Amino acid sequence: MHAIVIDKPGGPEVLRWREVPDPRPGSGEVLIDVTASALNRADILQRQGLYNPPPGASPYPGLECSGVVAEVGPDVLGFEPGDQVCALLAGGGYAQRVAVPWQQVMRVPEGVDLVEAAGLPEVACTVWSNVFMTARLRRGETLLVHGGASGIGTLAVQLAKAFGSRVVVTAGSAEKISRCLELGADEGIDYHDGDFSEKVQADVILDIVGGPYLSKNVRALRSGGRLVVIGMQGGSRGELDLGALLAKRASVHGTTLRARPVDEKGAIVRGVVENVWPLVEAGAIRPVIHSRVPMSEAAEAHRILESGEHIGKILLVG
Repeated sequence: MHAIVIDKPGGPEVLRWREVPDPRPGSGEVLIDVTASALNRADILQRQGLYNPPPGASPYPGLECSGVVAEVGPDVLGFEPGDQVCALLAGGGYAQRVAVPWQQVMRVPEGVDLVEAAGLPEVACTVWSNVFMTARLRRGETLLVHGGASGIGTLAVQLAKAFGSRVVVTAGSAEKISRCLELGADEGIDYHDGDFSEKVQADVILDIVGGPYLSKNVRALRSGGRLVVIGMQGGSRGELDLGALLAKRASVHGTTLRARPVDEKGAIVRGVVENVWPLVEAGAIRPVIHSRVPMSEAAEAHRILESGEHIGKILLVG
């Protein structure tokens, strides 16, 4: 088979489409013929040598995919060859085949194109686990989403609205804010226009920026608010006013998804299938796709992602 190989850390040009050994499904694993994968910021960090795959994971980038089950290993439950599926991966999505624990595999929701389904697993699992499992967003509460036009942001807007919450987003342009409002956001804030904490009070904040937003996020929290930090695009260090945090009886959570044990990922995947997939099948939530790029041209897809001009997901089609 072919896969995108990273020979050395660097820019998009280090991504090479190369013949590699075929994976084989082990016990409890499903082998998927990959139809498409999707880009995530973690892929850029891996390419730069800053975010290595967890032990035992595929060395190739790609945290999600869609495709058709080619083979199942021993002790696999609920899947058989020929099933159309999408999957949450610890790595290996930028390839023609990938082996993945069956607990991280989901049938493609009815009505969703098999290629576009590649853009759902990572964002759906990220939003469900952080906004609903960790932060316990409730109907009528306000969710603030930083990077509202990103893949995670566009899914968070739709899912929170479907559960009856008010949604405010930050984004970097009028075009991106407009798209978020079309998806159901109640308000959009251009992060170039001053301090967002002076314009919104939220019960839950989903943050991809990290350190530079820490103090502002705490100021933007309501009493009893929950801040969930899932990225450090702006940096890893910030100042935290513990007095303000205590006075608001608020909480700060830092989470990652890639390195979690299989059983934890399996619980998240089950939650997505039970709670998110019905909304997708009903048309209340749709994957937002910016572009489709041939997998062999992954370097160009990385350039698009790094430009920051995209809205939604960038797909790699095998």
